[in-house]
Amino acid sequence: MEKLLIASTNKGKIKEVRAQLKDFNFEIIGLDNFPELMNIKEDGETFAENALKKARVSAKKTNLITLADDSGLEVDYLNGKPGIYSARFSGKNATDEENNKKLLKELEDVEKEKRTARFRCVMAIYDPHNDYHKTVDGNCEGRILKTPRGENGFGYDPLFFVESKGKTMAELAPEIKNKISHRANALEKMKKIIKEEFCS
Repeated sequence: MEKLLIASTNKGKIKEVRAQLKDFNFEIIGLDNFPELMNIKEDGETFAENALKKARVSAKKTNLITLADDSGLEVDYLNGKPGIYSARFSGKNATDEENNKKLLKELEDVEKEKRTARFRCVMAIYDPHNDYHKTVDGNCEGRILKTPRGENGFGYDPLFFVESKGKTMAELAPEIKNKISHRANALEKMKKIIKEEFCS
């Protein structure tokens, strides 16, 4: 069985990808076995550049087909910020709580209609054997609330309200979130590429 490396140490993310790709003949592994790859510098100017860099560097060092993603929150009122800086919006080692506080401060007196936002994910796959690479992206539209709600998820999930579900991402059951999230949308597109390029 061929191995597929997920360039992440996030167990939740790896579990999610494993569930989505269960019909493919891959053994899916994370970066836990490759500590030297855990801190690849994300210095690209777009989600796509960061995702592709993580996939390429990891693939070339391990000689394994690699899947990587970069994702974040884009708030329309803030001209797409925090974007690629979502994880470090309020500083280099910022906590989710600190990032959420900063976001609420920046949107302090902004009315409901102008608080539109989306979670965006760009996923990249890289094959070190022939330099094949491809990126896809997925979005999930929503709105930023004035107070956090819900206990599930992480990051900006407690503030991100999904109109069609009438709940924040943090209030949704994981199996629902995994169907509508930006990462799920990107993964759905990536499955088609994996099927065409690696399973024919």
